[in-house]
Amino acid sequence: MKLKVKICGMRDPANIMEVAAIKPDYMGFIYYEGSPRFVGNNFQTPQLDKTIKRVGVFVNQSLEFVLGEAERNKLEAVQLHGTESPDFCISLKAKGIEVIKVFSIDSDFDFEKTNDYKFTVNYFLFDTKGKKYGGTGVMFDWSLLKKYVGSTPFFLSGGLSEKNIAQVASIQHPSLYAVDVNSGVEDYPGIKNIQKITTLIEVLKDF
Repeated sequence: MKLKVKICGMRDPANIMEVAAIKPDYMGFIYYEGSPRFVGNNFQTPQLDKTIKRVGVFVNQSLEFVLGEAERNKLEAVQLHGTESPDFCISLKAKGIEVIKVFSIDSDFDFEKTNDYKFTVNYFLFDTKGKKYGGTGVMFDWSLLKKYVGSTPFFLSGGLSEKNIAQVASIQHPSLYAVDVNSGVEDYPGIKNIQKITTLIEVLKDF
């Protein structure tokens, strides 16, 4: 199965449509005000091809807010970057929404922490641990993934770009499902470089 591709941190309507024309599998919209890629208040996603899943990215926001934005913007999935509980995730899944739970990885991370969520989410996302919520633009040590023995599929994030995406082929992990790309393919926060994304996807086709 080929790796899925998620392009995250979208907010500009024209740029969204340019990226949508390349047809990534997922497109992410950040609803966390602390992010430089925050979509802003009253954001409305443009009409997208049905093959592209809309993902709302949230950090410790209320269930009511997440469900409200999911309904208003027709989000098929939510990505949770905070300390959301397994019960919180179950409440979202019960509404038919795909749930992606994020874990920040460094050399001290205990992958057994994922066990509490393995029956409550659809996917995990492993990103580089930083001082703030959200992306760091830096790769973590992928050899740490050998410690993950779970079967829940995961997204790989953290500093991915068209220049290093070929290295993902070295990760021989049966649960690797998708790559999550953000700052590595940007011209500046929230605006993606179409040529970089096109190159990245072309490289992945050769895996």
